Amino acid sequence: MQRVPDAASPANHDRQARRLTIGGRVQAVGYRPFVYRLAHRLGITGWVYNATGEVEIAAEGSAEQLDRFARDLVEAAPPLARPKLLAARPADVEAFDAFRIRKSHGGGKPRIHVPPDQFACADCLAEMRDPAERRHRYPFINCTQCGPRYTIIRAMPYDRPNTTLADFPLCPDCHAEYTDPLDRRFHAQPLACAECGPHLSFHQGTERVAGNDPALAACVAEIEAGGIVAIRGIGGYHLVCDAANETAVGELRKRKHRPDKPLALMVPATGGDGLDAVRELARPDAQQAECLTDPTRPIVLIPLRPDAPLAPSVAPGLDEIGLMLPYAPLHELLLESLGRALVATSGNISGEPVITDVSEAESRLGAVADAFLHHNRPIERPADDPVIRQVAGRPRPIRLGRGTAPMELELPVRLEQPLLATGAFLKNTVALAWDERVVISPHVGDLGSRRSRDVFERLAADLQSLYGVEAEHIACDAHPDFPNSRWARESGLPVTPIQHHAAHAGALAGEFSLTEPIVVFAWDGVGYGEDGSLWGGEALLGAPGDWRRVASFRRFRLPGGDRVTHQPWRTALSLVWHAGIDWSDAPPYDDLLRQAWTRGFNSPPTSAVGRLFDAAAVFAGVVGDASHEGQGPMRLEAVCSPDQVEPVDLPLERDDEGLWRSDWAPLIQHLARGGSREHLASIFHESMALNLLRQAEILRREYDIETVGLTGGVFQNRRLAASAIARLENAGFKVLLPETVPVNDAGISFGQVIETAARLMTPHKG
Repeated sequence: MQRVPDAASPANHDRQARRLTIGGRVQAVGYRPFVYRLAHRLGITGWVYNATGEVEIAAEGSAEQLDRFARDLVEAAPPLARPKLLAARPADVEAFDAFRIRKSHGGGKPRIHVPPDQFACADCLAEMRDPAERRHRYPFINCTQCGPRYTIIRAMPYDRPNTTLADFPLCPDCHAEYTDPLDRRFHAQPLACAECGPHLSFHQGTERVAGNDPALAACVAEIEAGGIVAIRGIGGYHLVCDAANETAVGELRKRKHRPDKPLALMVPATGGDGLDAVRELARPDAQQAECLTDPTRPIVLIPLRPDAPLAPSVAPGLDEIGLMLPYAPLHELLLESLGRALVATSGNISGEPVITDVSEAESRLGAVADAFLHHNRPIERPADDPVIRQVAGRPRPIRLGRGTAPMELELPVRLEQPLLATGAFLKNTVALAWDERVVISPHVGDLGSRRSRDVFERLAADLQSLYGVEAEHIACDAHPDFPNSRWARESGLPVTPIQHHAAHAGALAGEFSLTEPIVVFAWDGVGYGEDGSLWGGEALLGAPGDWRRVASFRRFRLPGGDRVTHQPWRTALSLVWHAGIDWSDAPPYDDLLRQAWTRGFNSPPTSAVGRLFDAAAVFAGVVGDASHEGQGPMRLEAVCSPDQVEPVDLPLERDDEGLWRSDWAPLIQHLARGGSREHLASIFHESMALNLLRQAEILRREYDIETVGLTGGVFQNRRLAASAIARLENAGFKVLLPETVPVNDAGISFGQVIETAARLMTPHKG
């Protein structure tokens, strides 16, 4: 780089020089071009380059210019960037004649950040809609501020040759944009246009429609005719149909073998704030509206309007619906053409990861979809849509996915060995941790299928490859028969099994960087307990690496074992049998079931609150057989009355082992007497919230604990969480409920990291 000949000349007398180091999220977000443009605007000379995951800057100018430059580097950064000014130090003036972007420097251990996928930005959408632009109606338009990232990266660093766009050479026009530091597409790795980039094709039987506009038009016509189309997006396929067409929605449910589970909708972005179409279907408050328009474009669960023009079977038995705005240019074009809400459910076999590959989609979804809208931009790895639910006044993640994962967090402790956590059996995620960092993968799914296990294994290797970290230790669930636990044991690496509810507690403690003892209520469906029984209604006292169960519920048997998940009436029968009460509305059952229950045959004992919710849904008459996990509790919450009810105060006594146990029998007796479903649902929720307070109060007196944590899938329930938090706070407790990491089993991998880190650092007392 040329310099002004005499750095000490009067022209340079007032100039100063500084060296700045910027960390945080500054890769794959257009940060260096932003620095270049900012420097030019402010009259700064010098250079900028990438260095081991950080950005190094040499800047020369007046003191006022340099102060403004340093401030704007953080405060005026591109929307996707999350910069942190790590260092600012004086330097010698070298009298640079311009500001330039230098070639990236290696050396040192790189601090890699893998960027998540991003929604289509306003500039690109405006360009796509402008007939005068060369990317008019191009469904793969993007720039440095938007487009796919995580799902197209084959290896780091994030450069075009390391992405699935490597096989799409840039045309001269795109190349000019890619190499112009002042262009918003400077080094936009997914850069493409209709001349050189990916394209759409529509397949229906033997019919093939090539070309972006013709393929899109054929897709629109098929949906308007009541068809189901599998559409390839950023992180996989969606199964799409008209959300107002009951015949189409019913056929989708029938073909996908998904009779009741609610379906997510994609809604056109209309009106000044983009939410007019949303408000025709649902009643978002300000916070939910903000979530809908968040750059991650999640599915947001929102109260459903009773008069919403939707097929009745979209969300049967529920009072809320999952809505998302279009996030890819393809979706924008599709919804602009149709002008209506679409069912946009994951293109998968229920419980499995979303399908990404064209041939696999046609073979596995061929019996579900009437047609396919493919594109030829390869998807390197799946990323399902993220899900957000407002609980206790704040948005909380239910599922990590496209745009929100890989989720990078800071650990409260430093790891001596890189650690891989294999997560839970249901709602599986994988976590990789090293130094003071942890990365949580997108949603994998339930590990009951071969495909889910294959994706799990690929993802475990993939995270290590992307971040350049090789695990030296593995954490897994303590259940010995889970496939991910077996995989951990077969890895040849040291393994630390973590009890399921300790992992839930660890995730909460890790999110809030807690080290002092607290009481954590871990309520969920079931988890393998330290005593071999099925836990799920536990109060744990302690801190990461050292939890002790101090309260629970009276145990009850689950006749038929896992069958109670889909036949919750079995749990209801077990409870009335245990309590010795009459239930006039009891369903018919085989005497052999009662005999097996009496002998304890295939009837494992549990203390799981989630199973109590299942039974309460049966007593309230909102579910018989359940086609999916959580169906009964979701419907039970949906029918709760807003009116005040008098809760049942459950007896709380110590057992022979010194454990406080709440007896659910009086509550079950109340439910079995019958009443309106709204009243019974409200009584159950308020009684469980009151019982939680009773346990917390007695534990406070005994252990002098003022902070209470709530975790486990049961606390996805808005009514329960809000009531429990209100009661606890009124009694003087500080209450914590996860806000960043999912409270359900998707957060288990993170909790396994926290627990294992604590145990490896300090002697375990448990």
